[in-house]
Amino acid sequence: MSAILTEMSKDECEMEMTPMIDVVFLLLIFFMCTLKFKTLEGKLSAYLPKDVGVNTSEAEPIEKVEILVRVKNAGTKYKPSKSKSKTREIYGPGDTGRYVWGDDRVLEYTVATFRTQDLEKLRTRLSKIFKERMELGEEKVPSTIDARPGTVYEDVVDVLDQVIFSGFTDITFVGAYPDNIK
Repeated sequence: MSAILTEMSKDECEMEMTPMIDVVFLLLIFFMCTLKFKTLEGKLSAYLPKDVGVNTSEAEPIEKVEILVRVKNAGTKYKPSKSKSKTREIYGPGDTGRYVWGDDRVLEYTVATFRTQDLEKLRTRLSKIFKERMELGEEKVPSTIDARPGTVYEDVVDVLDQVIFSGFTDITFVGAYPDNIK
């Protein structure tokens, strides 16, 4: 009787693999046929026709007021003094951390053909341009601040203040330049 049980238990434990493999392949084919790849969010098609569109009239280009900020003289770097004395320690080549610029730092601001080194004159010129453009009926007067290499955040913020005080609200910034552009 024990020999019969051992023989029966061996027969019962064996499974036929062919039907299971068939089912796995059918499921694999089913999932491959029904799979939809997710399109990347935010990706827009860049292959749009240039000559065909809904609007047949040409859009008028909006002329931006471009403000160029250049460093004429970098000036002297000083360590920020914690004392109230007027003597300041020069920022050395091995120093790291905070520093302040000396009074010998000179920046040049250019708007079209107008050039100045004075922020007040820049604001006066920008106010005049803004007023003229508003009188021509423009709703928005866009402006661009182009800070060339050597300028620091403080320089850009000073110009941004003058642009905002002049009335501009649509303000953009030019990105970084390679080292060889001045």
